[in-house]
Amino acid sequence: MPVGDLIPELILLAAAVAIVLFASFAAQRHQAWAAGLALAALVAAGVASVAQWGPAPQLSFAGVWALDRPAIVAKLVILVSGAVCIGLSPDWLRGDRRHGEYYALCLFTLLGALMMAAAHDTMELMVGVLLTSVASYPLAAFHRGWAPALEAAMKYYLIGALTNALLALGVVLLFGLVGDTGYAATAAALAGADPWGVIVAVACVVIGLSFKLAAFPGHAWLPDVAQAAPAPAAALLTVVPKVGAALALARFVALLPDAVAWPAIVALIAAVTMTLGNLAALRQHDLRRLLGWSSVSQSGYALMAIVVLDAAPRALPALLVFLVAYALANLAAFAVVTHWRGRTAFDDCRGLGHSRPLTSAVLIVALLSLVGIPPLVGFVGKLLLFEVTIAGGYVWLAVLAVVNTVISLYYYLRVAATLLFHSPKGEIAVLGRFSGWTLTLTAALLGVVSLVVQVLLAPLTGIAFAAA
Repeated sequence: MPVGDLIPELILLAAAVAIVLFASFAAQRHQAWAAGLALAALVAAGVASVAQWGPAPQLSFAGVWALDRPAIVAKLVILVSGAVCIGLSPDWLRGDRRHGEYYALCLFTLLGALMMAAAHDTMELMVGVLLTSVASYPLAAFHRGWAPALEAAMKYYLIGALTNALLALGVVLLFGLVGDTGYAATAAALAGADPWGVIVAVACVVIGLSFKLAAFPGHAWLPDVAQAAPAPAAALLTVVPKVGAALALARFVALLPDAVAWPAIVALIAAVTMTLGNLAALRQHDLRRLLGWSSVSQSGYALMAIVVLDAAPRALPALLVFLVAYALANLAAFAVVTHWRGRTAFDDCRGLGHSRPLTSAVLIVALLSLVGIPPLVGFVGKLLLFEVTIAGGYVWLAVLAVVNTVISLYYYLRVAATLLFHSPKGEIAVLGRFSGWTLTLTAALLGVVSLVVQVLLAPLTGIAFAAA
């Protein structure tokens, strides 16, 4: 057994178990130490993932575990995003008497996302999705004394129960049709399988993965979780599962025969997801909820690359670059939300560009990157998506994406106008001092997001194309 191929995952698993034991016996004043252990584990797992880049085989464990470069890129994005979110958490949770287990839940969520990214077998995919889901539900409800958090977690759980059941049904149907769960055997046998059975199974799997992607029809949980979960946990849940699920869906649809017409199905989901997310965001009056609907729309853009996966050779690297750009911008926005202690109703944000200029600048740059304004990194991600979508023959989808991008510009600029062009309604409490860890992190993210195009454009796209 090539156990060494699972070193990053085993590190996270061991650290999560150790944190659970530590949190069970440590005093209240020592609960935050679990964050240090989690960060150390993420660094070690990141180093182990980088070490797998060169000599690692394409598949491991009899072909059910992918060690290819797209999986390693996704792992690094997941681990870095997790480190940022955990780094934001100790000050936010300082008032919670027992919060050590929160970091174990974060690690289990990250572990499930890593499994989704590397799964080359439908049963492995199921385990990754379920692990991510089970660990995410308590994170959404971590402010258990607050009614909106419980409501968000209940909605998250109910939608997850339905979509995960459909995913399990699809996996079982596929196994019944082809007699195997490995992707290689499934791809070889699907051409001769019953077409209607294949269509039903594929629809169930795609709907199941839409839950982790926060894409239609499994999207409705995300705005509530973004608004009511702890802000660092909301950052984690809007980025990490999406990265793992996007690559998992790309691997799955690559198996399907042309008779299934899966590109049209995914294109329809992409169109509905981006349009619904942007139209719903227009009506929001809370920054966190707006970011939740924005994240839904971003899932629609990511699906564009999956639609043309077979027709455009650059589709997979475009997807990877877009996911990196989205993760940077979204984490920067939620870092600001964390620093503002979650007080993100638009009325509370009036005039903060004058009293909190640095964090306001970070937020505005992050939002403009989500739009895709040059020279920010989001521009590169969306430009590559539009390019591959047109090259793949889906011009109408690219045109719809451009229209949706213009729509999104309105509500993002509305946030900027609230910060800059309104009189302050009153000071809000912030988390950390001016030179504190949270604000330093947001400033660093601002520099990364604003300069990555000029400084890291060639390496970023080069790594993505090499990975593909």
